[in-house]
Amino acid sequence: MPQQLAIIVLVDVGNALASSTLEGNTYLFDNMKLHGSENEGTGELVTAINGSYWRDGSQASEQVLNWLPYSLGSIPPTVPRGYEVERARQTDEQALAELQELAAKSTVPSSDAEAELNRIRRSVGTRIKTTRRTRGRMSGQKIVDVTGQVVTEDATAAASHPAPVITDIYGEAVESKIMYPAEYGSPDMVTDGWYWSATVDTSRPGTYSYMMRVQLHKLVQTNGELRWDPVNLTCASALKITSEPRRNAFTKAGVGPLPIPPAVRPGRGA
Repeated sequence: MPQQLAIIVLVDVGNALASSTLEGNTYLFDNMKLHGSENEGTGELVTAINGSYWRDGSQASEQVLNWLPYSLGSIPPTVPRGYEVERARQTDEQALAELQELAAKSTVPSSDAEAELNRIRRSVGTRIKTTRRTRGRMSGQKIVDVTGQVVTEDATAAASHPAPVITDIYGEAVESKIMYPAEYGSPDMVTDGWYWSATVDTSRPGTYSYMMRVQLHKLVQTNGELRWDPVNLTCASALKITSEPRRNAFTKAGVGPLPIPPAVRPGRGA
């Protein structure tokens, strides 16, 4: 079975939307730093693909890559999928309780009651308008900040951006038939069940570039309603395929027995 590598695509969504580019706003990581990957934590990652080969030099197996996009400064991806729905329900229940309490205090309209109603109205937050392009997890949800607190339409600067979505992978590595990417579905509740994966032909050493098309979402207000508008940007990266002999991860030497001294048999010690 081929080894699987993960490539994390961490995007500063706020700055990327403000500057309309992913350049300088994307940080890439993989789990091959100790095996030759270069420029970890920058937007110029070169992922090391150390192929697997038999003793005669022929290819033993392909390499599998998985891309995981995340948003910098947003609600962590490990938060349960229904978190926003639960926060919306909690704020609705709290506002209803406060309205009942306010109604019980006095039935006579007053300036204090009006101020209290405005406070409750703000505490309820603002829901996102559902459009044909934003159906799904974001449909009808309230705007929340990075701490999970709902925010109103006049405080949207603190809104937590939805996670980036990879919509395509293309470029030199794909056109050269080095890499075969595709989008797959799984029961993974963190990534909404969809992720991009690829099989890499490790029989042709070299450095190959590729492009990712990444979709962000920008909060816009139209006719008094807020909605997430999709914004498509691109991000470049590269693979470096080598055919170097496999090395023992503990000894850094060739594949073979670990350098563990033989056990001393009873009665034969010094």
